[in-house]
Amino acid sequence: MPQTVITLSTHGQGLYEFTEQVADFVRAASSGMGEGLLTVFVRHTSCSLLIQENADPDVKTDLNAFFRRLVPPSSDPSMRWIVHTTEGPDDMPAHIKAALTQVSIGIPVTHGRLALGTWQGIYLFEHRDRPHRRDIVLHLSA
Repeated sequence: MPQTVITLSTHGQGLYEFTEQVADFVRAASSGMGEGLLTVFVRHTSCSLLIQENADPDVKTDLNAFFRRLVPPSSDPSMRWIVHTTEGPDDMPAHIKAALTQVSIGIPVTHGRLALGTWQGIYLFEHRDRPHRRDIVLHLSA
């Protein structure tokens, strides 16, 4: 069962597509496999993973705006109840956003290819303001 780690560099909050890197791994690792399941897992607590539309960049803009409104920084008066503030005003909100989304995604593999829909892409959803290096584990099972 092939496995690899992809490292993505982020430059602040937002969605970072890495579909092609995942597809390349599956193509290389699935020769002769046919059907299987790819697990995509991010090893961090302040970012998450999404499968989302990759055709219109407005989708990313709107998702970012929605999550910022849903969970503002801890410096916002509505977030006075937050206790964990030692790592900055974006840290605890990042943990909340990660808890509301997911850190692991299962994607079917059919005939050695990701079984994604036409407009679906795989994204790292960075919830912190400053740049980070994020490790994503890909594990392919038959």
